Amino acid sequence: MDEKQSPAAFRACADRALDEMRALFGPTPLQLNDHLSARYGAQIWLKREDLSPVRSYKIRGAFNFIRKALDRDPGLPLFVCASAGNHAQGFAYVCRHFGRKGVVFMPVTTPQQKIDKTRMFGGDFIEIRLTGDFFDACYAAAQDFALTEGALMAPPFDHDDIIEGQATVAAEIAAQLPEGETPDLIVLPVGGGGLSAGVARYFEGLVDNDRFLLSEPAGAPSLKQSLAAGHRVKLAKIDNFVDGAAVAEIGLRNFEILKRFRADQVMIVPENAICLTMTSILNTEGIVLEPAGALSLSVLEALGPERLSGKSVVAVVSGGNFDFERLPDVKERAMRYAGTKKYFVLRLAQRPGALRDFLSLLGPDDDIARFEYLKKSARNFGSILIGIETKAPENFVRLIEAFDQAGLSYQDITDNEIISNLII
Repeated sequence: MDEKQSPAAFRACADRALDEMRALFGPTPLQLNDHLSARYGAQIWLKREDLSPVRSYKIRGAFNFIRKALDRDPGLPLFVCASAGNHAQGFAYVCRHFGRKGVVFMPVTTPQQKIDKTRMFGGDFIEIRLTGDFFDACYAAAQDFALTEGALMAPPFDHDDIIEGQATVAAEIAAQLPEGETPDLIVLPVGGGGLSAGVARYFEGLVDNDRFLLSEPAGAPSLKQSLAAGHRVKLAKIDNFVDGAAVAEIGLRNFEILKRFRADQVMIVPENAICLTMTSILNTEGIVLEPAGALSLSVLEALGPERLSGKSVVAVVSGGNFDFERLPDVKERAMRYAGTKKYFVLRLAQRPGALRDFLSLLGPDDDIARFEYLKKSARNFGSILIGIETKAPENFVRLIEAFDQAGLSYQDITDNEIISNLII
C-alpha cells in the first residue's frame, strides 16, 4: 500500500476506476428501505451489491485488477485465480469482457451451481480446474500454475488494485446519497478486507472513523482479534458457514488500512442470527441474500431502535449468491436462534398410552417437526428424539413447565453442539 498517497488521491484513482467500470455495468442502487427504516425509526439505506451482474461486489476488484494489468502490459494473455464463490464469478465475467483467457481453480467439493455460474459468466474464455478438497490446496495449485504457465494471479482481496476496485462501492454511495448528507453510520461486512478497506479508505477525511461499524461472523473473527492484538492474527480454526466472509487471516494491505479502527467497532454476529436475517429479509422484502450478504443487516438487528433511532445508516449488502439447497438448513438455524424450535431427548415409559399422554402436554401452537425412536435405555423405558416448532419462544416456557409437572425425564439438546451435530 502506498502510504504516501493522500485520501484525496486515492479517491481520484477510485473515481477513475469507476469511470472505466461503466463500460461493464451501471451503478448498483442505493435504496432507502421503508420496512427497515420504519422498524428502527431511522433512515436505512441499502447498497445493493447483490444486484451487480454477478450478484456481488467482487466484480469490481477483479475488473480493476485486470484493467490495470492490461494497461501496464496489453499483451498479457493469461490470468488465474483460486475461488469457490463470488471472486471466481467476477473474475470469469471480467475475463470475458477483456477477451482474455482465465483459469479458475476450485475445490473438488465446490457445489455444481457455483461451477455452472462461473462457466456461464466466462464462456469460452474460462477454464475451470477442480483441485483438492479445501481452499488452501486449491490456492496452492493456482499459485503453482501461475509460476509454471506465466499466468498473472488475481488475488481475492490482498492487493492495492483490488482494494481500489472495491472502493468504487463508496464512490457510488457518495454520488447516490442526497446532496449534502453524510451518514451517521456505515455498516460493512468483513471477510478478507477488500471491501471494507476500500470503502474506509475512500471515505477517509470525509466520514469520521467513529461512524464505521464492521461486522464479522462469529466463526471467523480475524479482524476483531487482529485489532485487539495490534497485529494480524491467523485463526487456527474457522466456521465456513458464512463462506463469503470466512477468512482465517485478514489481508496484509487491508489490515494496514483497517487498523485505525478499534476492536469494539467490529461486531461479531452468530451464524444462526445471520440465518434469521436471511429468512426475515426474504419473507418481508423478497430479497435473496447469501450469508455474507446478510451480515450488515444482522448488525442492524443487534443494535435495535434504541441505538439507530433518528440516524441515517448505510448498510452494504455484499452479495446474493445463495444456493437454495441450503434453505432448509438456514431455516432450521434461524428458528433455533429465534427460540421457536427446540430438540429434546425424552425418556418415555414403554406402556400403552405413554405417547398420548405426552402429546396432551403440547399447546395449540406447538407442532412436532421430528420424531425418532433412538433406543431402549431400559426394559420399561425408551429414548426418543423429538423436535418441536412453535409460534413464539415463550411457548416453550409453558411446555417445559408441563414437562416438569408431568415428571418427564428429558434433556434439551438444542444448543448442545456436540450432541445435536451427531443426531439431528
